[in-house]
Amino acid sequence: MPKHILIIDDDQSILELFRLILEPEGYQVTIAKSAFENVHEIEQLNPDLIVLDFKLGRQEDGFLLLQKIKMYRPTKDIPIILCTAAVDIVVEQENVLREKGIPILYKPFDIDELLRVVERELEAPPIN
Repeated sequence: MPKHILIIDDDQSILELFRLILEPEGYQVTIAKSAFENVHEIEQLNPDLIVLDFKLGRQEDGFLLLQKIKMYRPTKDIPIILCTAAVDIVVEQENVLREKGIPILYKPFDIDELLRVVERELEAPPIN
């Protein structure tokens, strides 16, 4: 059964790019253009990995969703890759995010770098 990756980004072209890169690699890809209001929806999708944009719209809704996912017991162990172009904002949080085992992929990213990070996160044991 292919690994299921949930991509959450507010840019449709980025979502399609992720799909074009990851599906030929054998991954099942689900895309979402906005943050989930209810973390139960993510639980029901049961992804093996989430690639999450830090900024969704003009707000840091991605960061808020990251906090919700990690604080909700059924989703807390799903690995998350934070993908963002908001370098200036994320740099302030980078050390804490890395301590928590949340890698950051800065846009624009290299395709090989994306594939390496995805593979590594899918193979890594959960960090408690």
